[in-house]
Amino acid sequence: MTEDLRPAVRLARRRFLTLTGAATAVAFGTNLPGTAVGSGATGGLTGNPFTLGVASGDPLPDAVVIWTRLAPKPFEPLGGAPYKEVGVDWQVAKDEHFRQVVRAGRATARPEYAHSVHVDVQGLQPGRHYWYRFRVDGYLSQTGRTRTAPAPGQRGGQLTLGVSSCQAWTDGYYTAQGHLAAEDVDAVVFLGDYIYEFGISAAGGLRNLTDPVPDQFRTEADTLDRYRLQYALYKSDPNLQAAHLNTPWITTWDDHEVQDNYAGLVSKNNAPVEDFLVRRANAYRAYWEHLPLRGPAPQGPNYLLYRRFTFGRLAELSVLDTRQYRSDQAAGDGWKGDSDARRDPARVLAGQQQTQWFLAGLNRSRATWNVLANQVIMSRMDLDPTPADLYNMDAWDGYGAEQKVMLDGLAANRHRNPVVLTGDVHSGYAMEMKRDFADPSSQTYGVELVPTSFSSGGNGVDVSANGEKFLAANPHLKLVNEKRGYSVLRFDEKELRVDFRAVPYIDRPGAPISTIHSFVVEAGNPGLNTVAQEAVR
Repeated sequence: MTEDLRPAVRLARRRFLTLTGAATAVAFGTNLPGTAVGSGATGGLTGNPFTLGVASGDPLPDAVVIWTRLAPKPFEPLGGAPYKEVGVDWQVAKDEHFRQVVRAGRATARPEYAHSVHVDVQGLQPGRHYWYRFRVDGYLSQTGRTRTAPAPGQRGGQLTLGVSSCQAWTDGYYTAQGHLAAEDVDAVVFLGDYIYEFGISAAGGLRNLTDPVPDQFRTEADTLDRYRLQYALYKSDPNLQAAHLNTPWITTWDDHEVQDNYAGLVSKNNAPVEDFLVRRANAYRAYWEHLPLRGPAPQGPNYLLYRRFTFGRLAELSVLDTRQYRSDQAAGDGWKGDSDARRDPARVLAGQQQTQWFLAGLNRSRATWNVLANQVIMSRMDLDPTPADLYNMDAWDGYGAEQKVMLDGLAANRHRNPVVLTGDVHSGYAMEMKRDFADPSSQTYGVELVPTSFSSGGNGVDVSANGEKFLAANPHLKLVNEKRGYSVLRFDEKELRVDFRAVPYIDRPGAPISTIHSFVVEAGNPGLNTVAQEAVR
């Protein structure tokens, strides 16, 4: 084991302690965020420490995680904070003016975790909004808004989710995130590629900046400090901060949080396993440090990310991790023909334990809608309409045996209204999941929805030549759109409505948002029904 990994493992095993107190213990006042509100500094911070914003996530009926990171100089080592523990006061209230504070306390921001703060606020009421904020050294954070999940067993109501993925900073402005911040959603589901590990040019790629990106961003992220820098750059964007500020996020990762198309213990460049585990440990810890995830922190190169959320009896959301446990891609990755390796039952994408966990939960579920948040396309997808069948070796198609187990499990639970959400491909797709994907008349047992990317892929087009090929080759594919944006999903007991929302450009700020297509899925009758254009706002 290299020296870089040993401290990562050792430090990750130290619990992140949170000291909670009575709600009356802290009185913050009403000062503006980011301004000094008093004297008696204890953290030794020089300047506003809340440059990366605040966030909340992983909502339960009685709890939610609130997050921030102290970084007065975010592009410096440790974000410009001193190498010592810092006490951070926090409050949660029923109103945005904090007249009804219901929880408050002091958390410890530790330097080994980049002075990130994760508070699992418990004892909250189900199905309601709360407001939260932090204070340290006299500086007051922005006020965030969050929401708890409905009470267990609660019937009726509505659940609204914003869903997207893939936000390469260099591919354009975060216009879509800014529009999502204005949507009235109960939670955001993010399907992976929160950062990209690649080095960044002085001009910032398609952002074409006149104020150059600092030199320390030129190299690819592989060390803990370098991953932290990448997150600091991404999270300094005001539109991304606004999207986090308004609603809780439920996140999972894909590959670029570590390295493009890595598979479990296998790196893209076939680095020695021990060396790659060092990199994975660094990446996993930086991921945890910068997102509102419930503890504990990653244990070296391992982190249990897959988890489940319930929203009364209306919906259950299972979140997968299809990177950490997967076997290497067959046939050298890419689009390839069929092979014994592709169908080998020993090769896994999610892994037996995670697959069984998901299917057991699906079989037990009493929710009207059962939603699976997943990184790569699960349905069968052919590359083009030529007679030769081609398979994407990085998607579920590349792991045929485990794909069959998952699809058979979903088909057996057709009455539980399965909905698969997928990222990765930087396009908006809508698919009907079929017993036989080659036969349009085959039984439909669910839908797979692929909201487009926030920014990855640049401006995009409505439908590219490759998109036309996908439509011709896959009769179960009902929509392709390759602009940037997100989707809004509205569930009630009778139906799911999904709006595919997109912006016309992201190579400059200010693009408007519009709904380009809407579908309705009826509970008990899986299939995609297009909403009449005049009804699409």
